[in-house]
Amino acid sequence: MAKDASFDIVSELNKEEVKNGIQIALKELKNRFDFKGSSFEIKLDANQLVIKAEDDYKLEQVKDVLFSKLIKRGVPLKNIQFSSSEHALGGNARQSAELVNGIDKDSAKKITTAIKNSKIKVKAQIQDDQLRITGKSRDDLQKVISLVKELELPIDVQFSNFR
Repeated sequence: MAKDASFDIVSELNKEEVKNGIQIALKELKNRFDFKGSSFEIKLDANQLVIKAEDDYKLEQVKDVLFSKLIKRGVPLKNIQFSSSEHALGGNARQSAELVNGIDKDSAKKITTAIKNSKIKVKAQIQDDQLRITGKSRDDLQKVISLVKELELPIDVQFSNFR
């Protein structure tokens, strides 16, 4: 009897690439003409990203530059979830974002129900913040991958540990 094939569905954010993207964005913003003499800041603390600027317009400009640098470094923007902007004294604007690592329970349930409803002969197990998909046929696993790619999920998922 052949051994079952399997793979994991994960959602990971490479923090080193996020740090590199922040450094490159800060370097570009310091050299931009429209940011001369203005104050702005991008900080990364644990799983929290904080952006500060003089007003909402500059805050959005900082986010645009940061997003372009993160996209070039392969960081999924879906895994960066921003809260609403806050206004501090002096008209400064601040916005924080959570860096999401792992698949939350709702997304995991959505994926497993979609797999069960598709009638593909595989088994899906939720393991903490990832999913393990097991099946006898590699073709079935490929069908599951294409099914998961078509789902509308609030986070970006990757496929790893093919066995």
